[in-house]
Formats: sequence, C-alpha cells, structure tokens
Amino acid sequence: MLDRYDPRDDVERERGSGADRSRGSRGGGDRDDAFDAEPRVFSRDLDLPDGDARELVRHRGRDYELSGAEAEALATVGAFRVVQAHDLRDVLDDGVRGASAPKSVEHLAASGLVDRIRLDGRERDVVVLTPRGRDLLDAHRHDREAQPRQTFYAGLKKPRELTHDAHVYRAFQRAETRLRGQGARVRRVVLDYELKRDYQQFLQERNRGRGDSDGRPDRTAEEVAVWAQQHDLPYFDEAVHFPDARLEVEDADGRLRHEDLEVVTPHYRGAHGASAARSGFSRYGAGLGSGSTGGRGGRARRAGLAEELLP
Repeated sequence: MLDRYDPRDDVERERGSGADRSRGSRGGGDRDDAFDAEPRVFSRDLDLPDGDARELVRHRGRDYELSGAEAEALATVGAFRVVQAHDLRDVLDDGVRGASAPKSVEHLAASGLVDRIRLDGRERDVVVLTPRGRDLLDAHRHDREAQPRQTFYAGLKKPRELTHDAHVYRAFQRAETRLRGQGARVRRVVLDYELKRDYQQFLQERNRGRGDSDGRPDRTAEEVAVWAQQHDLPYFDEAVHFPDARLEVEDADGRLRHEDLEVVTPHYRGAHGASAARSGFSRYGAGLGSGSTGGRGGRARRAGLAEELLP
C-alpha cells in the first residue's frame, strides 16, 4: 500500500533563538486576543516567522528564509491577489534589519514565492503570488479546517482590470487605519471574486447533475433579491451589486460586522458612477489628482492613491 502524502509532514521550521526574535512565535501565547500597534492582519493565523530576523521555513523539500514582515507581505499579496510593489513598503520597511522594502520584494521573487510584473514604470510594478507562494501560505495555517478563513490567490485574474484591482489594497489601507483608530480590527478580507463565486453557485444550483440543462440559471428575480438580502448585498436595476472587497471587522467590544469597499476611478461616469454611489459601499477615489490627503484619519500621502473616502 502506498503512503499518502500529507503536507503537514513537510511543515517544519528551524526557529532562531529568543534573542533574535522581537515578537515571539505565532504558534502560542495570547497575541491574537490583543490589538497590536502594528498588526499582522493577514499572517496572524499562519504558523510562519513573525520576528525581525529571517528564519528558515521548509516546505515540500524546499527551504525559504522569511522574516515576519516578509511573511505578512506574502499573505497581504495573496489576500488581494495583486498589490503595487511600492505599496508594500508599510509592511516591509519594518522588516529585516538593514533590508529595504525593494530588497525584500526581490528576495521573495528570487525565492520563487512572488512574481513582480513590470508595467510602464517601476513605480507601478505589481506583485502577485506564485502557486508555490500560495501553497506555502495554505500549508502553514494554524488550523487548516477552520472556517471561514482568509482566501489566498495566485497569479493574475483580470489583466485588463489590473490598474483598478491594484488600488483595492490602497483602499483597504485607508479603511484599516480608520477602523484601528476606532479600536476595531479587520479579521478577514473577502474579494469580489469570492462573493461572485457564491452567487454563481446559487444561480446554477438547480442545474447541477442535469443532463438536459442549457446552463442558464432559472432563478426568479424574487429569489435573487432574497439571496442578495441574505448576503447583505444591494439589489437594484434587476442586478446584484458587489463591492471590490468586504472587510470582516471585529469591533473593540467583540461585535462582528462587515464593511464593503468600492474603488472609484475617474472612468466611473454616467450609469456606472450612479450605480456605485447608490450601492451604499464605502467608496474610495483612485487617481483623483493632486491634493488628495485621505478621507478619515491617517497621514497625507502623495496624489493618485485610492485613499479619498467619497461621500
């Protein structure tokens, strides 16, 4: 009888000494019950290094060296699918001693965990996970059976929407800063891909296993409206409307809720713009020109970021 491969057999790490670690292991303690000053939002539930020094991580016969900041960068890129390289500076500049954010991105790319995609200017280069990078994250979850859990993505999904999608993380940064200032924290991010996948499963549920199905959903408008209400999504103009990202939030008092984000670009005009305004989502403007300083709280940053919270 052949032995079945279990990836847990390959999840081993050689950790540095306590003197080399400033934050301690993610594997124990009560860190997850406290609000961090500089939170590890996406690697919080991963059994990966979280100190300043790089540590050895072994996965499927390969060795990687990661710091806590680099582990968080991997998880951040995976959570949003695509992130502009220079937007990772807030995560990485507090990372490996003596290493800048660009060097950390180059290190992750040389390790085969991310791809850096060159666009028309180095400032606009984007970073995506490789399948190897996503597999490493998924294999190092504290509890791989726990649900719901953060979904990690690899590769590009919609290259033609790359500019828009790369701004979603920027909108998240503004929202997360505001929420943290209120004593809340983000537990998970759900992208529109996941919400739309659930919607398509609902639409096609009656077609599964039917040889005579033409693939067209047979849901009534009333059924669709009920589904949208159950998932707290707006339904108008005979359509369900999806945010770019849904933040699952835990308030300071432990109450769970969500906040929906929509990135609005200068191309949102006419019916599209009106629909975005009517959705009720928290709208963040991208590419609004000079003088953009952010919507609520947080420091001012250079123009062009998706950080102005629109009314």
